[in-house]
Amino acid sequence: MTRKIFSFFRNALALLVIFVVLVIPNRLSDIYADSFFRFPLEFLLLGLLLLIPGTTGKALRWLAASVLAVGLIFKIADMATFNIFARPFNPVFDAYLLVNGMDLLNGAVGKVAAVLIVAMLIVVSLAIIVLAFLLMERVRKFLAIQPKAGVLALLVLVSIWGLLWLVNSPRLSTQFYDQLAMHVINTRTSINDMRDFKQLLVQSDEAKIPDQGLFETLQGKDVLVIFIESYGRTALDKPEFAEHIRPLLQAQADKLKTAGIGVRSAYFTSPTVGGLSWLAHGTAMSGLWVNSQVRYDSLVMSKRESLNRLFHRAGWRAIGVMPAITLAWPEGDYYGYDYLYHAYNLGYEGKPFNWITMPDQFTLSALQRNELDRNELDRKNRSPVMAEIALISSHAPWTPVPELVDWNQVGNGEIFNEQATRGDSPETVWKNPERIRLQFRLSIEYTLHTVVDYVLKYGDENLVVMAFGDHQPAPLVTGDSDNRDVPVHFFARDPKILDAIAGWNWAEGMIPADTGPVWTMDQVRERFITTFSAP
Repeated sequence: MTRKIFSFFRNALALLVIFVVLVIPNRLSDIYADSFFRFPLEFLLLGLLLLIPGTTGKALRWLAASVLAVGLIFKIADMATFNIFARPFNPVFDAYLLVNGMDLLNGAVGKVAAVLIVAMLIVVSLAIIVLAFLLMERVRKFLAIQPKAGVLALLVLVSIWGLLWLVNSPRLSTQFYDQLAMHVINTRTSINDMRDFKQLLVQSDEAKIPDQGLFETLQGKDVLVIFIESYGRTALDKPEFAEHIRPLLQAQADKLKTAGIGVRSAYFTSPTVGGLSWLAHGTAMSGLWVNSQVRYDSLVMSKRESLNRLFHRAGWRAIGVMPAITLAWPEGDYYGYDYLYHAYNLGYEGKPFNWITMPDQFTLSALQRNELDRNELDRKNRSPVMAEIALISSHAPWTPVPELVDWNQVGNGEIFNEQATRGDSPETVWKNPERIRLQFRLSIEYTLHTVVDYVLKYGDENLVVMAFGDHQPAPLVTGDSDNRDVPVHFFARDPKILDAIAGWNWAEGMIPADTGPVWTMDQVRERFITTFSAP
């Protein structure tokens, strides 16, 4: 009796595990009790497959075990990428994550240990397949006790499933098949996309952009293109953020107006969400939609002229200001900077803010000191500067949040040391979702204060600034949302520059109109060319 009870529970457990693998959603936010009250067709068809006898049946069981294991692995990968990037895992576009992970392991635990970890992951993957096969064997033996009865019961259940499908029952499920099919289709589409994008890159528009009159309206002006980390539309739309951010934007706009500085605002649609900021940089600077690492890798190996190179061609000194760059960055060669500032040559001698190398105020102060104030007594003798800047204080973990100091006291950054060592640790903050969102909001407020305060202090007739978010923050901040819009603000004191962009129809002030124009980020390069160049 005890053996029969034990056998019954093992059979029941095998059935339950297979059922859960088939119906469990691939997004953590979709997993709740009701998710498992489903009638999966795959469960019934698998039962029929398990009753096929002989060598053919065994081969099919191994094939089914492999498919079940692959489906489970993809679901786990989807859970991770949905939580970070708000999209399912793509085996083509996300293959670089494996390479980056290997590099991270090499640096963290050494090459030998990294290889052992990778080998262990391979063994685990194979073990999942073997486990799936053993579970199926357990179910097969259970069904084989009364094979005819088993086949009849399964066929009846398939018929019932079909009848329920005809009446559109919400409890039916083909989720496992649908998700596998999605990954197959996405893989095929991604391979085709790689080919099409490479062909697009061959069609360079260099010959269509003459030197004469290029950015003529901006001649003599320093142009700053600022990317604000994780500054997404959610900061203006999600109530818990909007009740603080919108009044802040209005107050800052009032300060700018009083100071005689115009500001216009709208929204861009970013090619990424939750991370991969370099895709946004590549998209805006190249004028092409770079929404995957594969596209980005193809772009940086191409001859497509970036907005930076075009400004250089028109007489500007092209600068990159990337305080998050701490390793070799060969991809940066694509942009054509005359000089690249990174974490180690901006002159910051203060303490880092956890993973953030330096606060945004220091980044802008260093740019002003090293480039824009250079030869201040005879500014006509220096070339105007076009700078692409990445501000990172609003990057996770959002603790501690810096505070503005007097710009004249920034110096080498040591003034920020006390700020960098106070507040809760990331481990403490990230235990509480509400605290995570609070810290995110505070960091966005800080960066917006910093940008506007910089423009107020240094924004003369010869400064033009476009500042916009690189992407929405991760779904743990935004919640489930497919929106990829980010706010953009354009600052200028010279009325001629504001007149030049009147055709953009952006809202006056720092709060974009809800019904205003929304550009995709790949339009930035073309708009700069057509708006500020001679006809």
